[in-house]
Amino acid sequence: MPNLILVRHGQSQWNLENRFTGWWDVDLTEKGEAEAKAAGELMAAKGMIPDVAFTSYQTRAIRTLHIALRAANLLWIPETKDWRLNERHYGGLTGLDKQETRDKHGDKQVHIWRRSFDTPPPLMDKGSEFDLSGDPRYAGIDVPMTESLKDTIERVLPYYESTIQPVLASGKTVIVSAHGNSLRALVKHLSGISDDEITGLEIPTGQPIVYPFENGQPSGERYYLSET
Repeated sequence: MPNLILVRHGQSQWNLENRFTGWWDVDLTEKGEAEAKAAGELMAAKGMIPDVAFTSYQTRAIRTLHIALRAANLLWIPETKDWRLNERHYGGLTGLDKQETRDKHGDKQVHIWRRSFDTPPPLMDKGSEFDLSGDPRYAGIDVPMTESLKDTIERVLPYYESTIQPVLASGKTVIVSAHGNSLRALVKHLSGISDDEITGLEIPTGQPIVYPFENGQPSGERYYLSET
């Protein structure tokens, strides 16, 4: 029976610094690298062996995938990168310290920007130091200037349905190394979680989540691989 393995990237430098990251490309910390390695070792120990890998265009997710696969002696499996698995775009909040932003705008407003389903943060200014419109990896892509969770879901799900789900339906086990909000989009869809409830779902870094699949559809509840 195939499985879908979801892994949120290990701790990044801006996770550590408590800054809004979104589409900005930051690397893993030493702790993040250790989390990724542990995820790969756990997959190997549990016999949870992916046949195919998918990840975003962002270094922290790519490196998490590579470190985990190396630890599991699976670095050779086919891998596809796609921007639609990127983290949610945090717009004008990108790069800001989260606590300083709360102090300036208030806890309530920041909570709305971070956790509401369909209210995006303020737009990023064109030409901002964090504006990725000219980044070569996004050539030909209409790079957003902000995104709500709803916006993120609207790009992640069509990609999942067109590209990842058929691989699962073919009987292959798939690993997706991505981000808190792009994985929330998948969990919401696969577990049938409501708009209100999904905003409160926490996805820990470096902890493989498994969905058993049958005939291209989830056949059981999701579980953490560490709990089996």
